Amino acid sequence: MIEVGKKAPAFALPDQDGKTITLDSLKGKWAALYFYPKDDTPGCTIEGIEFSARQTEFKEIGAVVYGISGDDAKSHCAFRAKHKLGIPLLTDKDKKMMKQYGAFKENLLYGRSFLGIVRSTVLLDPQGKIVHRWPKVNAQGHAEQVLKKLGELQNK
Repeated sequence: MIEVGKKAPAFALPDQDGKTITLDSLKGKWAALYFYPKDDTPGCTIEGIEFSARQTEFKEIGAVVYGISGDDAKSHCAFRAKHKLGIPLLTDKDKKMMKQYGAFKENLLYGRSFLGIVRSTVLLDPQGKIVHRWPKVNAQGHAEQVLKKLGELQNK
């Protein structure tokens, strides 16, 4: 399980275009990694649209944003095209990264327990250290929360 103040676990995941994104490739940038359950579902669509709409603001403060789910590149491409998303989407098919980052675990829904992806977000500083974590988030308004927290962390 990850902890604020610790170095983020290493990862290497393909984006929707097949380009591999690694923890090392994020060095020198602030990064928001948001984990979401499934492409083209209501909450995930809201979150993707809101992060995409604020992409310029993230760039202005030197931050990159990546959405991460278990969906494959074909699904990511269709999702991005359908909703005109600008945020790169990474595929964690075997859920290895999500497990390391606390985003794949036992959930409870209507009294039933199941393993699944937890909508959550992790912020990394330019050295790859975890500086903030939202262990469970609501999609609506979350991009704004992340921007605000980045501003606080950067003293802006």
